[in-house]
Amino acid sequence: MMAKNKEPRPPSYAVSVVGLSGTEKDKGNCGVGKSCLCNRFVRSKADEYYPEHTSVLSTIDFGGRVVNNDHFLYWGDVTQSGEDGIECRIHVIEQTEFIDDQTFLPHRSTNLQPYIKRAAASKLQSAEKLMYICTDQLGLEQDFEQKQMPEGKLSIDGFLLCIDVSQGCNRKFDDQLKFVNNLYIQLSKSKKPIIIAATKCDECVDHYLREVQAFASNKKNLVVVETSARFNVNVETCFTALVQMMDKTRGKPKIIPYLDAYKTQRQLVVTATDKFEKLVQTVRDYHATWKTVSNKLKNHPDYEEYINLEGTKKAKNTFSKHIEQLKQEHIRKRKEEYINALPRAFNTLLSNLDEIEHSSWSEALKLIEKRPDFQSCFVVLEKTPWDETDHIDKVNDRRIPFDLLNTEEAEKVYKNHVQHLLSEKRRVEMKEKFKKTLEKIQFISPGQPWEEVICFVVEDEAFKYITDADSKEVYGRHQREIVEKAKEEFQEMLFEHSELFYDLDLNATPSSDKMSEIHAVLSEEPRYKALQKLAPDRESLLLKHIGFVYHPTKETCLSGQNCTDIKVEQLLANRLLQLDHGRSNLYHDSANIDKVNLFILGKDGLAQELANEIRTQSTDDEYALDGKIYELDLRPVDAKSPYLLTQLWTSTFKPHGCFCVFNSIESLNFIAECIAKIRAEASQIRRDKYMANLPFTLILANQRDSVSKNLPILRHQGQQLANKLQCPFVDVPAGTYPRKFNETQIKQALRGVLEAVKHNFDVVSPVPTIKDLSEADLRIVMCAMCGDPFSVDLILSPFLDSHSCSAAQAGQNNSLMLDKIIGEKRRRIQITILSYHSSIGVRKDELVHGYILVYSAKRKASMGMLRAFLAEVQDTIPVQLVAVTDSQADFFENEAIKELMTEGEHIATEITAKFTALYSLSQYHRQTEVFTLFFSDVLEKKNMIESSYMSDSTRETTHTSEDVFPRSPRGSSLDYNYPDSEDDTEGPPPYSPIGDDVRLLPAPSDRSKYRLDLEGNEYPIHSTPLNCHDHERNHKVPPPIKPKPLVPRTNVRKLDPNLLKTIEAGIGKNPRKQPSRVPAAPPEDIDQSDNYAEPIDTIFKHKGFADDIYAVPDDSQNRIIKVRNSIVINTQGEEENGFSDRISKSHGERRPSKYKYKSKTLFSKAKSYYRRTHSDASDDEAFTTSKTKRKGRHRGSEEDPLLSPVETWKGGIDNPAITSDQELDDKKMKKKTHKAKEDKKKKKTKTFNPPIRRNWESNYFGMPLQDLVTPEKPIPLFVEKCVQFIEDTGLCTEGLYRVSGNKTDQDNIQKQFDQDHHISLESMGVTVNAVAGALKAFFADLPDPLIPYSLHQELLETSKITDKTERLHELKEIVKKFHPVNYDVFKYVITHLNRVSQQYKTNFMTADNLSICFWPTLMRPDFENREFLSTTKIHQSVIETFIQQCQFFFYNGEIVEAPNPAACQPPPSNAVQMVEPMVPLQLPPPLQPQLIQSQLPADPLGII
Repeated sequence: MMAKNKEPRPPSYAVSVVGLSGTEKDKGNCGVGKSCLCNRFVRSKADEYYPEHTSVLSTIDFGGRVVNNDHFLYWGDVTQSGEDGIECRIHVIEQTEFIDDQTFLPHRSTNLQPYIKRAAASKLQSAEKLMYICTDQLGLEQDFEQKQMPEGKLSIDGFLLCIDVSQGCNRKFDDQLKFVNNLYIQLSKSKKPIIIAATKCDECVDHYLREVQAFASNKKNLVVVETSARFNVNVETCFTALVQMMDKTRGKPKIIPYLDAYKTQRQLVVTATDKFEKLVQTVRDYHATWKTVSNKLKNHPDYEEYINLEGTKKAKNTFSKHIEQLKQEHIRKRKEEYINALPRAFNTLLSNLDEIEHSSWSEALKLIEKRPDFQSCFVVLEKTPWDETDHIDKVNDRRIPFDLLNTEEAEKVYKNHVQHLLSEKRRVEMKEKFKKTLEKIQFISPGQPWEEVICFVVEDEAFKYITDADSKEVYGRHQREIVEKAKEEFQEMLFEHSELFYDLDLNATPSSDKMSEIHAVLSEEPRYKALQKLAPDRESLLLKHIGFVYHPTKETCLSGQNCTDIKVEQLLANRLLQLDHGRSNLYHDSANIDKVNLFILGKDGLAQELANEIRTQSTDDEYALDGKIYELDLRPVDAKSPYLLTQLWTSTFKPHGCFCVFNSIESLNFIAECIAKIRAEASQIRRDKYMANLPFTLILANQRDSVSKNLPILRHQGQQLANKLQCPFVDVPAGTYPRKFNETQIKQALRGVLEAVKHNFDVVSPVPTIKDLSEADLRIVMCAMCGDPFSVDLILSPFLDSHSCSAAQAGQNNSLMLDKIIGEKRRRIQITILSYHSSIGVRKDELVHGYILVYSAKRKASMGMLRAFLAEVQDTIPVQLVAVTDSQADFFENEAIKELMTEGEHIATEITAKFTALYSLSQYHRQTEVFTLFFSDVLEKKNMIESSYMSDSTRETTHTSEDVFPRSPRGSSLDYNYPDSEDDTEGPPPYSPIGDDVRLLPAPSDRSKYRLDLEGNEYPIHSTPLNCHDHERNHKVPPPIKPKPLVPRTNVRKLDPNLLKTIEAGIGKNPRKQPSRVPAAPPEDIDQSDNYAEPIDTIFKHKGFADDIYAVPDDSQNRIIKVRNSIVINTQGEEENGFSDRISKSHGERRPSKYKYKSKTLFSKAKSYYRRTHSDASDDEAFTTSKTKRKGRHRGSEEDPLLSPVETWKGGIDNPAITSDQELDDKKMKKKTHKAKEDKKKKKTKTFNPPIRRNWESNYFGMPLQDLVTPEKPIPLFVEKCVQFIEDTGLCTEGLYRVSGNKTDQDNIQKQFDQDHHISLESMGVTVNAVAGALKAFFADLPDPLIPYSLHQELLETSKITDKTERLHELKEIVKKFHPVNYDVFKYVITHLNRVSQQYKTNFMTADNLSICFWPTLMRPDFENREFLSTTKIHQSVIETFIQQCQFFFYNGEIVEAPNPAACQPPPSNAVQMVEPMVPLQLPPPLQPQLIQSQLPADPLGII
C-alpha cells in the first residue's frame, strides 16, 4: 500500500552526443559543434552560453575532476515536460577526444579504444566526475557549481549524431561524412535510437545539407534535425525528438524546418528587444549608469526575457546607445538654445550699426571680445570643443561658449543681425517720417479715430513702407502727445479761470447751477472745444480739478512733485542748516567755551574714521571754527559696544554733544536704537539736567565705493529720523569727494553743537532783541502757484541769502524766521511759504498779518490764481505782489509778459498794495530790503489786523458757528498729533488744505492756558485745544460721548435739497474713507437705543450750521450761548441786556470788507463770469448789491459777491446755510430727479480711465499684464517678490493691506525695481505696509483691471443667485472665462489673500476686510457712475467669496462654511484705533457723501 501511494519518479534518459573528433588533422581547425549544442540545451540563457570550447588540454586539466582522465564530458541534466505534461530528465554526455597541448596527440586514458568504438559505448563509468560548464572551469572547479555525475555511471539510451553542414575550417565534408558513416555503423550495433543533428545551419552550405539528408534517407528511421546553437534554433527540438524515439509511449517526433524555426525564434527575440528598448527609453538622464539601471530593472519580466534571449552584453550595448542618443539630443538642444540666444547677445554687444555694417565676421568676433559685457554673454572654455566638456551639464549657466561662434550657424545669425539692424534703422526712419507727416496734418484732433485719418495718408511713402501695426503705433503715439498737450492746456485754462472755482469756502460742493455756469464759461474757450471728442476725459479733468479746489492737499496737487509745498519743504530742509556758515557773528560772545567734548557714535568703525578725520583737520586737537580756536576731546565708540552707556558719561568726560554717523539703513536703525537707549537712561537716572537734553547730530557718510543708488533713500530716512528726534541732519555736500567725510560737514555739525550748548547752559546771553523762538512779531504768508516756471529758490532768495534768516520751530517745515530791524526795534518775522491751494485754509481760519503773493509774468494761470485768492482776502491785511520773470527786458520784448506785469501793478495800485518784480537773471532784487517797506506797513497795521481778527472770531462764535473747540487769540495752532507708527511720515488727510507739517501760528506757552474775553479779561480754558478745522484735518476720532436727552427742536435748520441732490449724485464718486459721522437729520431720525452719540460737530461743517454738541432745547427759558469755550447761560431773557449788548457795542466800527470790492479789476473779472450766466442783472446793480449789508435768515454767502440778497437761490453754489421752503424744495427735487432719469437714458456707458499714480516713466509699471509674464513664469516678477516678502516677514502684521504704507517708500520700491528687477526688498529696509501698498499700486496702474470689465455684469447677476452651491459653481464657470494670463495672476493673488485671512486672529484682516481693501483694485470701478453705488457691496461680496472659497475655485477643493464675521473682528482697544488714518487719492472727489448719509457703511468702497 505504501509503495502504491508513492509518487512515481520522472523517467531519466542519458543521451550521448557524438560526432567528428580527434586531432586537427582529423577534424580541421574547429569542431563540429557538439559542445555548443550541449551548452545551449543544458544552459539556454544567453549569459550562460559559451561559443568557444577547446579540446586541447594540459595533462593537469585532463586529470582534473571535470575531465577525470576520460574522453567524454558530463554536461548535467535537464528536466523537460512533454506535450502530454509528463516530465522527464535528460542527462547529456558529450563523447570527444582531448588532445595533449604538449604532444598534440590524444591523451591516454583508461579506455584505449579508438573514438568510434568509445563513442558507441552504452555503459559509461567515472567515479566523482563533475559536471562540465565551460573551459574556464578547468583548474578552478571550486569557483563554479560542482555537480557530480549520478552514481559515477550512466547507461546511454540514445545517440545524437552531429554533422557540421557549414563550410568548415580546413576540413573536407566528404571526409566528415565518411567518418560519420563509420560511426553510424558502430552506433547502430547498440540498437539505441539515433538522431542526426545538422549543426551550424546558420552558416549552412546547401549541398552539404542535401547530402546529409540523402545519407539519412538511406537509413531506417534516421531523422535529421537542422540546428543552430548560436541562434538557439531547434536545439531543444532535436533532444526532444530523441526522447520521443526512446520512449515508445510518445508519438512520432515533429521536426520543424530550420527556416521556420529560425523565423519563430527571431520573432521572439525581436518582440523581447522592442519591450526592452521601451524599458530603456524610460531613462531620460544621460548621466545614468548601466549598473544603476540594471538593478532597478532586474525584476522586470521584459528585462529578464531579453537578458535570457540576448544576454547582458547586448542589453548593455543597447543601453549605451540610448545614453549616447540622450547626450547628443541634450547637446543639440543646448546648441539650439545658444544659437537662439545669439541675437540677444548681438543686440547687447553689437547694437551700433555704424560699427559693424561693413565688418567681416572675424572682425566682429574681435569686437565682441573687447566689449565690457562680454563675460556676461559668453564664456571662454579651457577645453574645446564645448560639447565635449562638462559645460554641457551647466544648465543654469546661460552664457554661450565662445568657440560656438566658429560655426557656420553663428556666422549666419550675425549676418541676419546686421540685416535686422539695417531694416530696423530704415523702419525707424520711416516711422519718424510718418510721425512728421501726421504733425503737419492740422485737422487731427485729440481723440480722433485712426479710421478717419487713414484716407489722408494712404499715399504717403512712409505709410506704405511701414506695417499696419507700426502705423497704428505711430498714430497712437501722436494721439497721446496731442491729447496730453490738450489736457495740459485744458488744465492751464482751468487755472486761468480760477475765479470760477475759488469763490466758495473750503469743503463746499458745487450745485448743478454752478456746474452749468462753469460749462457755459469754459465752452467758449478753444482749449475746451479741443477735447470735444474726449468729453468723458474732459469731464473727469474738470471734476478732478473741482475736487482738488475743494479738498486740496500737497499729495493730491495736480502738479505732482512740482507742488510748491513739496519743493519749499525740500529747499528749506537743505538750506536752513547751511545758513550757519555765515553766522559767525552769533558766536563772538562765546569766549568762555574753549573746550568741546564730543561723543562719536557709529557702527563698524565709522565712529573711529570720523574721529580720525576731525583730528586730521585739527592741530594738536585744536580746531579753528569761525575765527575761534576750540580744544576738542573726542571719544569714538562703536554702537555695538556693551559699554556704550558707561562710556557716555563719566566723572572726567561730560559730552557737549553726540555725533551719530551712518552709511546704511542698517547702521541708521542701529543708531536710532542706541539714541533711544541713551535717552531712556537719561530720563531714568537724571544724573544731570543737561544729560536729558544731550544734543545729537546725524551725519551721513559719503558713499565712496558705490556711487550708490541708495543715497537718496539714506538721505530721506536720515532726514525722517532727524525730524523725529528734533535734531540736525548733516547731508553729504553736492559734488564728489575722495573721503567719507567733508570739512563742510564737520564744521556744520560743530556749529550745531555749539548753538545747542549755548541754548542749554545759557553760556552766552542771547541777542537782547531776539525773542524766544516760539514768539513772532509778524506772521507773513508767501503764496506761489504750483508749476510756475521759476525755482522756489528764486522767490526765497531774499530771505535765505540774508544772515538774519533762521529755521522756524521744529515741525514747521515750510516756515523760516527773519530777524530784522523795523522802526526802532529788531522784529522777529515768521515767513510761511505755501502754495495758493494750501493758503486758502489759512486765509479764513488763521491770523495772518500780511500776504506776499507771487505770480509768474509768463503764465496767465498764475495771475488767475492770484486774482481768485486775493479777491477773498480781507482788505485790512497788507499785500505785497511779486511778479517773476527772467529780466527787465522781457517787459519790453514780450507783450504777454508786459500785459501780466501791468495787470499786477494795476491791481496793486487799486488796493493800495506793494508791487515789485524778481528777475531770475539779476541778483539786485534778491535782497531782503525788497520787502522792508511791506514789513513796515504790516507792523503799522498789526493791531488793527489782530483786532479785526478777534472781532470776526467773536462774531462767528455768537452768530454762526458756536465752536466747541477754542481758537488761539492769535490764530489756531495746526499742531497735529498723529500716533507714532511706522507710517508717521504719511501725508495729511485728504481734506487738509495745508498738511500735517504746516504749523503757521504756534501758540505761546504762557498764553495758551488763557483766553481773552470781549472786555480783554483772561479766563482759563478747560476743553480740548483743537478747533473745528483742526478736527477736520486730524486723523483721530473723539472718544464716544454719552448722549444727552433728545428733545425735538422747532428751528432745526435743514440742508438745502439742492445740496442733498448733488451729494446723492456724487456718492459713487467719493472713494475716500472717512470717519463715521452722524447724519445731519432731525433728532427724531436718530435711533435712541444707541449707547453713544457722536457730537454733531464731527459732521462736515459749513457756514450756517449750528455747532451745538447736542440737540438741546432752544427757548427763552434755557438758552445756551457759546463763545469759543466760555459758556454763558442766560435765563429769564438776560440776552437782551447783557452779553449780546456788549457784542453789538464791540462791533460798532466798520466791518472789514474784501479786496474784490476795492479793485475793479478783481470785481470785473467775477462780474464777467456772472454776466454770462445771469444776464438779467446790470453791472452796477451787481456791484452795488454786493456791498449791501445782508439781512434776514436767507442771506447770501459772504464769500461770493455774485449772490444777490434778493435772489439767494440764484447763487452759483448751494450753501448749506441757506434754508428753503419745503414745498418748493420738494418740487425742485422731483423736477431734478425726473431730469436725471431722462439724462440717464440718453447717457452712454463710458470707459473709466483711472488716474496715473506714478510721476515717473516706467517700462514695467503700467504695462499690459501680457507683457510682464512668460509661459515659464506666468506671475509677474514684481508681484512674486512682494507676495514672498509679505508672507515671509509680515503675514501677521495688524491691518495688513488696510493700513497705508509710506508713500515715498512705495514709490522707491517701484523705482528701484524699475532699475534692477533682481533687487531684494529685504535689503531696502522697507515696511510690510509699504510693500503691500506697492503691490496694490501695481494692479491699480495696469491698463486694464485684473477682473475684465466684460465679466462684471455676469458676476453681478450670478451673485444674485440664492442657492449657495449653484452660485459658487456659476462663479467658478465665470472665472474660467478669464484670459489665461489674468487667470493665473488672479489665482495667485486670491491664494495669497486667503493665506492672509487665515491669520485674522493676529492681523485682524478677515476675508471681508480684505475684500473691502482689494475689490476696487481688482475690478477698477467707475466711481463717477452714479449707478455704481447700489452694486458696490455686491462686488465686494464677490471678492470676499473668492477669498473664502479659494480652494474650491482653483484647487478643486470642497466648499467651506463662511466664518462668523463677529468672531473675526478684533475688539477695539481704544477710540483712536476704530478709524484708520486716511490716505489721499489721486482723484479727490468734489463732494463727500459719507458726511450726509450715515446709513452707508463707513467705507462702502473699501478703498484705503
